[in-house]
Amino acid sequence: MPTLLKAHNGAGLRPRWPGTLRAGCTSILACVLAGAFAPAAHASGGDAAATHAYLQADHVLVQTGVSHIPRIEATLHGVLARVRSECPRAAEGSPQDPQSTQLSDEVIGTMVLAVVALDRPAGWRFLAATEHLSWSNHALTRKIDTYDSDVRRLLTLPQPNLCSDIKAWVQSGFKTLPATTAGFVARFMAAWVGLGELPAALAHTVAPADHPLLARTEHLESQFTELEAREVETYGQIMDTLELSP
Repeated sequence: MPTLLKAHNGAGLRPRWPGTLRAGCTSILACVLAGAFAPAAHASGGDAAATHAYLQADHVLVQTGVSHIPRIEATLHGVLARVRSECPRAAEGSPQDPQSTQLSDEVIGTMVLAVVALDRPAGWRFLAATEHLSWSNHALTRKIDTYDSDVRRLLTLPQPNLCSDIKAWVQSGFKTLPATTAGFVARFMAAWVGLGELPAALAHTVAPADHPLLARTEHLESQFTELEAREVETYGQIMDTLELSP
């Protein structure tokens, strides 16, 4: 099932949309929506304390994302409306090749960053709560650090000009992508992470008292999965409007 924001399940990240939305929206769509939560705990309090702080932040991240579902849907439908208004059939007659795939990745990035823009300050609060956590398992610490770094990149990545980039490709006779597309896609695809990250190794550090918190988070994630499934259609409508092949 395609996902916009790369939301996770208990075993790791769900797969992204097939084809152009490959490997990995958050998850968001992702995304990187969060509210206020408790201050970060450091490893000096033990692995369980660090995990407790991380689970709290992750729960609020997912809970806030779910609370934003109506806004997210309206925002993504707004992206579709803008494409229909500004550049319908912009890629008419274009081939299906690696360059069209990169432009379809730019479509994904446009959708994801539109969602990110809904609550950037909350994304920064999530990072403030998690960036300094560490565990005795250094691989786990690196995993969380990498996730945080990717979230930071998404928060600072400028929104692409999709219509302009497609028109430039057409003007080249479908031979050369604009530098803006190549640069954006490389940065976006490398940083694309979803709404929360629960590495498998984290399970070994969860205190029994935190199991209900984890279960509540997973329940909320199922609601986000339903959103992701619905928004596959929006992605397809954008691609059809552009007459762009993945």
